[in-house]
Amino acid sequence: MVTIIDYGMGNIGSLENMLSRLGSSVDICNSIAGLDKAQKLVLPGVGHFDNAVEQLQRLKLIDILNRKVKIDKIPILCICLGAQLIMGKSEEGIKPGLGWVEGEVIRFRFSNNNNLRIPHMGWNTLKVKKREPLFKNMTDNPRFYFVHSYHLVCKHEDDGIATSEHGYEFVAAIQHENIFATQFHPEKSHKFGIQLMKNFLEI
Repeated sequence: MVTIIDYGMGNIGSLENMLSRLGSSVDICNSIAGLDKAQKLVLPGVGHFDNAVEQLQRLKLIDILNRKVKIDKIPILCICLGAQLIMGKSEEGIKPGLGWVEGEVIRFRFSNNNNLRIPHMGWNTLKVKKREPLFKNMTDNPRFYFVHSYHLVCKHEDDGIATSEHGYEFVAAIQHENIFATQFHPEKSHKFGIQLMKNFLEI
């Protein structure tokens, strides 16, 4: 069973379909009681950082998420805006993030006029630094789909397990203990996304 956290900011349908195709039962949940029973979590997200924090606060989910992730240590996969929420802060807003991983979220900055677009949108390859467990059974330089204007900056380099490039190299995936995060969208990334979700199910 995988519990998808539905706080009004995520691409729930695509995730549910992919997980179901892989044979997993799925619970879509936005209640404290539902999350309390969760054994594996997915935190998706599309939109503005502060709006996402406000939604989690409004639903009173932050305390239960902190307990499940930081104390119970259940596996969680955080996607796109969900990945940004695990950091301490973001340049996109003024509210503090969840702070599960030390670091911050910054907007893309290009030192020269290279006409690169923001948001960074489309398919990009990854440079994988750590294959187990999230990137196992994949070819070198797997491709994933990105849509983002801000990116992750880890305080501790070891937390970043894959990078990609848009003007410069940036962190594309994180693992910190039981916390997994991807700046890209596995649910939109076809065969590589399917393999990544399969790997997460096997953790």
